[in-house]
Amino acid sequence: MIKMYYEKDADLSLLKDKTIAILGYGSQGHAHALNLRDSGCKVIIGQRPGSANYDLAKSHGFEPLPIEEATKQGDLVNILLPDEVQGDLYRQHIRGNLKPGNILMCSHGFNVHFGQVEAPAGVDTVLVAPKGPGHLVRSEFEKGGGVPCLIALSPGASESSKALGLAYAKGIGGCRAGVIETTFAEETETDLFGEQVVLCGGVSALVKAGFETLVEAGYQPEMAYFECMHELKLIVDLFYQGGLNYMRYSVSNTAEFGDYTRGPRIVTDETRAEMKRILTEIQNGQFAREWILENKANAPAFKAVRRRERAHPIEEVGRRLRRLMSWIKAKEV
Repeated sequence: MIKMYYEKDADLSLLKDKTIAILGYGSQGHAHALNLRDSGCKVIIGQRPGSANYDLAKSHGFEPLPIEEATKQGDLVNILLPDEVQGDLYRQHIRGNLKPGNILMCSHGFNVHFGQVEAPAGVDTVLVAPKGPGHLVRSEFEKGGGVPCLIALSPGASESSKALGLAYAKGIGGCRAGVIETTFAEETETDLFGEQVVLCGGVSALVKAGFETLVEAGYQPEMAYFECMHELKLIVDLFYQGGLNYMRYSVSNTAEFGDYTRGPRIVTDETRAEMKRILTEIQNGQFAREWILENKANAPAFKAVRRRERAHPIEEVGRRLRRLMSWIKAKEV
């Protein structure tokens, strides 16, 4: 039975005499820090000088400290640095500065689950993971709402650590929407699977394949872009509002019939078998080992694929078309 917690289940006053160290002032870091400060908590930032995020933290009224110093001063220490750098930075700058009674926190369990971050004796590990990007965590909080969160505890963690984790979730607005209890393994493995099979990998591959199929058949690239990428937002918004049923209710009967009869020919038994293989690679640590080793080598394959993907024809066509649609507020990398 799923366990969920709301505002009444969390006591923000537990953080009254605590110092919360936010290590990293990126997407999640800036949102957590600002929301917690607005909730009356004492927040300090660990961020290296000379970085854009250091300057951003300064502009928001913080005085960022070296990671080592922020860790020493923190009672709750949340590592919100990129996954690929956490392990080395933890071993070099964080672990030795933790004290018994500290709470070590994260918002994605990757490094804890796969053994790159191991808390010393006397330090409980707590995960509080908003199910949305940092800008949404901040904007929903400012509107009086919140983004749903997950909470997980390391084996043997105390009830007081759980209470502090729930207080933290309340401080960033998560209890307004609901906090689901999970485990580090479940959060990490489902998150990676969703990213790889559906949200990023699956959708990107499907969009590109559809675009390429239409262009190779002689249709205009601009038409292919609109049909296979641009209009995807309309469908996702319908999913978000009311699930598959609401999307099917909202589109034409022709589109709904095509959904039922052609969709299963795209996601076949072979596709499902590959999904299971990907899930196994996540569960047994193969993907984690690949990603860790790739970064140890300075990510040559990753960077090469990134360069190639940024030059894909759908990106060139999309860039040109988005310039014609002022209401989109187009972003370029």
